[in-house]
Amino acid sequence: MKIKVGVIFGGESVEHEVSIISAVQAMNKMDSEKYEIIPIYITKDRQWYTGEILKEIENYQDMDLIKRYCKKVVLYERNGAFVLQSKGLFKRIVKEIDIAFPIVHGTNVEDGTLQGYLQTIGIPYVGSNVYASVIGQDKVYMKQVFESEGIPIKNYTWFYDNDYKLDSAAVLDKIHKNLKYPVIIKPATLGSSVGIATAKNDEELIEGIEDAIQYDTKIVVEELVKNLKEVNISVLGNYKNQELSAIEEVISKEDFLTYEEKYIGGGKAKGKMPVKGTMKSASKGMAAADRKIPADLTKALEKQVRESALAAFKAIGSSGVCRIDFLVDTKEKKAYVNEINSIPGSLAFYLWAPIGKEYTELLDDMINIGIKDYKTRIHKTHSFETNILQGFSHGFKGMKGTKKF
Repeated sequence: MKIKVGVIFGGESVEHEVSIISAVQAMNKMDSEKYEIIPIYITKDRQWYTGEILKEIENYQDMDLIKRYCKKVVLYERNGAFVLQSKGLFKRIVKEIDIAFPIVHGTNVEDGTLQGYLQTIGIPYVGSNVYASVIGQDKVYMKQVFESEGIPIKNYTWFYDNDYKLDSAAVLDKIHKNLKYPVIIKPATLGSSVGIATAKNDEELIEGIEDAIQYDTKIVVEELVKNLKEVNISVLGNYKNQELSAIEEVISKEDFLTYEEKYIGGGKAKGKMPVKGTMKSASKGMAAADRKIPADLTKALEKQVRESALAAFKAIGSSGVCRIDFLVDTKEKKAYVNEINSIPGSLAFYLWAPIGKEYTELLDDMINIGIKDYKTRIHKTHSFETNILQGFSHGFKGMKGTKKF
């Protein structure tokens, strides 16, 4: 009997379209002999749909098509089974699923929100748990954890949007005291290079901050690495066992790898799903970015990257596949962890193929890890049989609107 895998993607996120690309890639590479693949698409207005046409990237150019041919559903537990039930007057069970596979990016989905819901209803799921997802999405939390573990990161500072709106001079003074130009400005909880800018002076810094606060309440500013080489590595596993992928060298024409370079191949449709005609190239996702594999690193730098990647993965308790991005100063010969991506674009499959692990096998490994994580979780004690509220009925005496138990 096939395992029923519910692939969840989309959501209310600026990385909504990137999630669609990643999920469609994955669904078309899963072993259909072993798994029944059930797409579960969350729209930008948080409605859940399921239907076979969701497996084809071209169908997302017309939302009316999806609403017409797909079922609007809710996911919940019913009599020990996890079901997708249709919404509306005449409710019925559309599908059952055995395990959820979130392939989501960004706020409201990748950041622990979705993982918390899945864990609340008790369904097995693939990937990092709530805690690791929260830390992996928030660059401030992430840096604080890495600092505490002695994992190398660049100098940084952070602030809330409200701090800047109330006293921009104080925020700028804080940045000047802690950092040297050039710097990079980032929304703390976004990915895919959305809302990121670099600055070499105050004018550019102010412009970058004012753009970043359009996307997030928390902003990170950090020093740029000189003599920069960007490299990435993927880690597969959980807290017990880990594997490392090949290391890629990212080729960018800018100070950092932009959204367009990652997903649109240099196109101009910033932050938007590519229009008809560019869909084919966009559907390659992160695999479309310019890269060199293996990265051109000395043995010493390669060792730094591999050791820091494992340390970062374990420090936040990641599971499944993560991609860890590094900033290498080729003159200092030092590798700094930039960030960890809990659910990386394209699930970083392109980093595993060069060492002999094809995408289908990678997805199979991820599902197996998700099942193992679930078995570990359910064998831990999360509640007690005793009810400490028994005998406390006297505490309600005299309270307005209550009755004696």
